[in-house]
Amino acid sequence: MEAPDLKSHRFRAEREADWQRLETLLTLFERGRSSRLSDDDVVAIPVLYRSALSSLSAARAVSLDQNLIAYLETLCTRAYFCVYGTRSTIRERFARFFTQDWRAAVQMLWRETILAAALGLVGAVVGFVLVMTSSDWFYAFISEGMAEGRDPGASAKFLRESLHDNHGAQGLTVFAGFLFTHNAQVAMMAFALGFACGLPTAYLLLTNGLMLGALWAVYAQHGLAVDFGGWILIHGFTELFAITLAGAAGFRIGWALAFPGEKTRLDALTAAGRLAAIVMVGVVLMLAVAGLLEGYARQLISDTVIRYSVSGATALIWLSFFYARDRRLTEPEPTQAAP
Repeated sequence: MEAPDLKSHRFRAEREADWQRLETLLTLFERGRSSRLSDDDVVAIPVLYRSALSSLSAARAVSLDQNLIAYLETLCTRAYFCVYGTRSTIRERFARFFTQDWRAAVQMLWRETILAAALGLVGAVVGFVLVMTSSDWFYAFISEGMAEGRDPGASAKFLRESLHDNHGAQGLTVFAGFLFTHNAQVAMMAFALGFACGLPTAYLLLTNGLMLGALWAVYAQHGLAVDFGGWILIHGFTELFAITLAGAAGFRIGWALAFPGEKTRLDALTAAGRLAAIVMVGVVLMLAVAGLLEGYARQLISDTVIRYSVSGATALIWLSFFYARDRRLTEPEPTQAAP
């Protein structure tokens, strides 16, 4: 039998010329000198990459020298990123995210989005009806500290002033930062809790709806339901839509965990996680917009009609952005694993 060292030497001698050529071409490409590559060189890179993969497979199969195997693994990994890696710039990646990936990911979660929105809406209706029936229900949904005096015992004058109070520029800045942090935490919880098969996510969305409906009912009892709607919706559509999308992403994770289908549970979770991650990056941006609207626009605009106009405009913009028909949209490409 041939000694392992002799086998490795012969194996390397028969193929080393191709490896060296591939390494030379990769070095030029990695150093930003791809313009020096001829057409034949560009065509040769994937061919040499496949040949190197074949060599790596053979070396592993016959247990050749570990240094040789490590060299081939490194060479194949470099070639993989050259052949399959992204060619786009940071600016192009950002542009693709906003024009295609984010919108496509949200559209793929339309079932989960409907479920999340329905839970929030049901909670709001139930909370509103219960508090209108008996004010005692209010404290079952909202604590006194959270209400900050906006409870069934508040006067109509106090509630009306709370809808049109101007906190000043400095106060607005602090208020906007606080609201962004709070809303981001709610959205992240709705997403993260999806790993428990989506049940805690459903509970959180329902609870948020109950709180909103209960607070709306307090204002409705004093004839301020329309004013409260303008006060909450000037930022509320953006904020609630963002939280709804976060819940939808959580539901997709939970569904993949509970019902992986023909895939393995790990593969199903990986695919769901990629899709949900794209949505969640956009959710953070939406919450930033909601924080600005809540901390600035809502306080600076006191006219109820204008508040509703801003709310309607934001709703139209978001719905058109996500759900307008666009044949250019494609499913976000999954990240491939290197060899």
